[in-house]
Amino acid sequence: MITQLRGRSLLKLTGSDVQSFLQGQFSNDIDALEGGVVQLNAYCQHQGKIIALVWVMKSADDFYLSFASDLAEIVIKRLTMFKMMSDVVITDVSDEITQLGLLEGDRQGLSPFKLNAQQSIALVSDVSGIEFSDSSVWERACIANEVPEVTLATSEKFVPQMLNLDIDEVGVSFTKGCYPGQEVVARLHYLGKAKRRMYQFESDQELQVGDELQVECSKSAKASGVVVRCVKLDAKSLCLATLEVAHENDTVTINSHPINKIQHD
Repeated sequence: MITQLRGRSLLKLTGSDVQSFLQGQFSNDIDALEGGVVQLNAYCQHQGKIIALVWVMKSADDFYLSFASDLAEIVIKRLTMFKMMSDVVITDVSDEITQLGLLEGDRQGLSPFKLNAQQSIALVSDVSGIEFSDSSVWERACIANEVPEVTLATSEKFVPQMLNLDIDEVGVSFTKGCYPGQEVVARLHYLGKAKRRMYQFESDQELQVGDELQVECSKSAKASGVVVRCVKLDAKSLCLATLEVAHENDTVTINSHPINKIQHD
């Protein structure tokens, strides 16, 4: 099944310094990125909070960055500011190249970049003849595979550990060296367990990204968690949301309605 990924911007970065430049900006090890793979990266501010989650793809010596469209102005401005005199050219190709999400099965002749065992990304300039599935199919797969997203509504609300990016270093490398926010992210990692993690939930109510999770017995001055990604499926909604680890088995509500954590064996 193939879905057209709307609401995502795409930048193409070229130049002799592009790899070293990105290595100093993002949380994952750009030097280890191979062709045909999507590498998940956090683009953090100096306090370790995630400005944007970026899918990085490499094609020959060029790099493609995919992220939520409502963060395009912020991301482009920040990349441009930090590249300074480096030989790096940043081109917004969102209107020239269409991003497709592919699930297991018929790829209709496309050559995608692997995101995980079930999902891949294809970048194409011509979509004629491609049969598309409903976007909810892709969103459901993202939730099942715990693929987080950061939009303008949730920008600078999470550190990488809250979105499980540190687990198996799926989105953070702790050996690659410096990037903005690296000291804070590394300190949290080496001090011990994260206090908040991302989980899968389901609810009978319609959910929105940014909705706050509440646990009555929590002593936190803030909400117990935040909806990261969600999709409406008939009579229920599925979502990824952060939650205080100490209350992962307690009763959780959103807007006074119960929300149930999906248990996995």
